[in-house]
Amino acid sequence: MGRRIATVFGGSGFLGRHIVKRLASQGYTVRIAVRDVEAAMHLKPNGNPGQIILQACNVRNPEMVANSVQGADVVINLVGLLSQWGKQTFDAVHVEGAGNIAKACSDAGVANLIHVSAIGADENGEAQYARTKAAGEKAVLAAYPNATILRPSVVFGPGDGFFNKFASIMRFTPALPVIGAPMFPKVSFKNGELDINLYGDGGAKLQPVYVGDVAQAAINAIDNADAKGKTYELGGPEVMTFMGIMKRILKHTGRKRYLAPVSYPFAKILGGIIGFFPKPLLTGDQVTMLETDNVVSEGALTLKDLGVEPTLADAILPTYLFRFKELKNQPRHVERRV
Repeated sequence: MGRRIATVFGGSGFLGRHIVKRLASQGYTVRIAVRDVEAAMHLKPNGNPGQIILQACNVRNPEMVANSVQGADVVINLVGLLSQWGKQTFDAVHVEGAGNIAKACSDAGVANLIHVSAIGADENGEAQYARTKAAGEKAVLAAYPNATILRPSVVFGPGDGFFNKFASIMRFTPALPVIGAPMFPKVSFKNGELDINLYGDGGAKLQPVYVGDVAQAAINAIDNADAKGKTYELGGPEVMTFMGIMKRILKHTGRKRYLAPVSYPFAKILGGIIGFFPKPLLTGDQVTMLETDNVVSEGALTLKDLGVEPTLADAILPTYLFRFKELKNQPRHVERRV
């Protein structure tokens, strides 16, 4: 019996690196379907010679997608956008692309399709990101009803685009934002003393999930008969407010910064302006997403249902946020000449 083949769309990304490594360690021939093959070259050392195959593919092109899934036993779709640019739109990638992959898997008789979506996917959502993620799930299940859908919350780990982003901002600014604070401070009297609340409830609630846990959940879903056709919401063991996350960054970097209250209306204006740039730090649509809590729904299937015990953020964050610490009282290196 020959080696099994797994095709990973978007395998060069943050989550993809972890999934590819796990697939290779289990003996799969891993076919990585990406738009930019050069950007995926770093994945080659994760397998033996010939085990990691890089293939150019645009998920908007049905013929390229069909070629990428041909002969595969497992297909994992990780392709997604946080912001739109040019032809890479939410509709094109989240809906059309996902549908192309599912149809190709059905036509090719692929045994396992795992589609990674996101918590917050909602066909009636205000954010376009949420609506297209939901539409993508619908397109996948229409073409391939036995697909397993994974909906992670904010994914963290070395190389993430969330904790690292705000930690990087902190190096050059005196403040970190608390998005979701009230427009005007809430003033009240408690025990006869004036109380001024600048942050309200601390912004939206999120449930950050470790990238290694999401990757393992995807691996565990392969050949799992109970997982076919089901949707899992993947969150970590702790729910945090936006302000709580900013405090966690300060804690693990040892820096002191002012927490600046930023209301949703102001954040949308700011996101609307910088959202026109490629790979923006923030978009108006992202702010709209933050107006809704990004946590596992009550009664949803979770990581534990896929045999994964969620990892505490405090066990992982110090391992990569340490590089943002300020260097203080470091001994100077003195070169001695002989």
